[in-house]
Amino acid sequence: MAALDQQMRNVYLACARALVASETNLDHIDDRGIDINLPVFSVGQVAQLADIHPQTLRQYDRLGLIVPDRTEGGARRYSLRDIDRLYQAQHLSQDESINIAGVSRILDLAEENRQLRRQIRRMRKPEGSNIFEARVNGEVVEVERTGHSQVWHRQTSVYVEELSHHSKSDTHSMSKSLVVWGLH
Repeated sequence: MAALDQQMRNVYLACARALVASETNLDHIDDRGIDINLPVFSVGQVAQLADIHPQTLRQYDRLGLIVPDRTEGGARRYSLRDIDRLYQAQHLSQDESINIAGVSRILDLAEENRQLRRQIRRMRKPEGSNIFEARVNGEVVEVERTGHSQVWHRQTSVYVEELSHHSKSDTHSMSKSLVVWGLH
């Protein structure tokens, strides 16, 4: 798994097990503020969770059906979205006898549908109910403001320091920096 503390590892593992057992879905997990795109599971972990041979996972990757992220060393890392897609692919191919091309198309349409439902839910929410966060890789993503994020906000002090940048041509230029850190 990616660099997560033990508590977060357990959360992701519980979510993956619930997906495979059809006890939840990606929308429900996503609504709880869990990053469904975070690549945290290895080939072995996914194979064990989904009761599938690791070689089948590699074959799905070669076919483009489930394409996991890669570590710098080239190891495959799967997200909750990948596990859900894998579970659905297995059901469609084994239980419904749909070929790989059909499975791929169905999964793509299902993901498009899920994204549209998410956009509709976001548009129905009042202005300012979402916040943004920056990931370690520099990506900025929108996250839902939850009770947890409000608690975090109350426990965090924000300091804005105006920094003067004086140059010979412009003595009035000014920029602002924002520094955020948690107080425990």
